[in-house]
Amino acid sequence: MKTTLDLRPVYHRLEERIRAHVLLCWLALLLVRTVETTCDATWGKLREELELLHVGVFTGPAGSFRQRTELTKTQRDILAKLAVGPPGKLIELATPPAR
Repeated sequence: MKTTLDLRPVYHRLEERIRAHVLLCWLALLLVRTVETTCDATWGKLREELELLHVGVFTGPAGSFRQRTELTKTQRDILAKLAVGPPGKLIELATPPAR
């Protein structure tokens, strides 16, 4: 069976933990299938495209900041289909600590 799920041993012993694990796995699968259906693409292709989005940390004498890379047209289309706003261009701005 071809699948995006990786199977490995689960070492939960308590029933409540087993139930929680199964519920989280089910929710993750539901989320993946919803995204695939909404975007008309496989999870692997969508994830591959969204993984190209990065955050860079830049530091200088005036402080540091974190900034994301520019969104590609495909990334913008995926976010628009999912009705998710794009992340901010500037994520964090910090001044250097006082000496």
